[in-house]
Amino acid sequence: MRGRTSALKLAAVLMESVDTVCDDFDAERHLCRVSQNCAELLDALAVGVMYTDKSSTVRIAAGSRGAELARDLLENQHLGGPCLDSYGTGHAVPPVRLASADALARWPDFTGRARERGVGMTFAVPLRARDRVLGVLNVFSADPLSPLPAAGCPHESEDADALQVARALADAAAVGLHNHRAYTGYRDLSRQLQSALTSRVRIEQAKGMLAERWRTGLDDAFEALRRYARRHRLAMDTAATMVIDGSLDDTALRGGAPERLGQPDRPPSEAL
Repeated sequence: MRGRTSALKLAAVLMESVDTVCDDFDAERHLCRVSQNCAELLDALAVGVMYTDKSSTVRIAAGSRGAELARDLLENQHLGGPCLDSYGTGHAVPPVRLASADALARWPDFTGRARERGVGMTFAVPLRARDRVLGVLNVFSADPLSPLPAAGCPHESEDADALQVARALADAAAVGLHNHRAYTGYRDLSRQLQSALTSRVRIEQAKGMLAERWRTGLDDAFEALRRYARRHRLAMDTAATMVIDGSLDDTALRGGAPERLGQPDRPPSEAL
């Protein structure tokens, strides 16, 4: 953060990152915003997130600041890079200066590509929801292309601060994603239960109407409704709705024969 962004700004960004419980939530748009906020807070060249959606498809989100650079370097990590390392271990990859021999040995293709694009330092932090890694936030900075500083150099303190800010954002984003997925699951379950309850109410209403009209028991009315639904390959709820709105007459409901309610269907030969 380099001392130029207030704590209030960081607090506002964290609140925005966890505000995901809504019906119009879009994961990619949300993570693009998280990336943009991180890039602004750290004054980085670019920040991107590699994540998996509900179908386990790998996707990339990047803020408007350096979006093309972030996408290029995230896609370039198919043979190795900080993002893949962080995703595989579930732990952060601390700041690495790409002029170092360590970076070149660990990720030769990625390091070469990143240096060509003017990136001098990178690090990555996982988006963790408890024990599950939902994605990785990768920061690309224009740190001077120089060897790692000696112990006690101001760079170390700045790197540690930047890593903590990125970790806080990644944690908040992971909580936001987890909360939205939980919200979606509970919302869908609630809708299913409401639909089942509404269907049951219609069936009970249809039973009552038939029982009153035919002066018979509820069980006999239900059996007639069930047989009709089976004959016509309809859901019970559909047949019940037809009874309620008057589109199903008694003759059709009884199969076109003077059938006594409560008696099983019989073949024509047995009815003679």
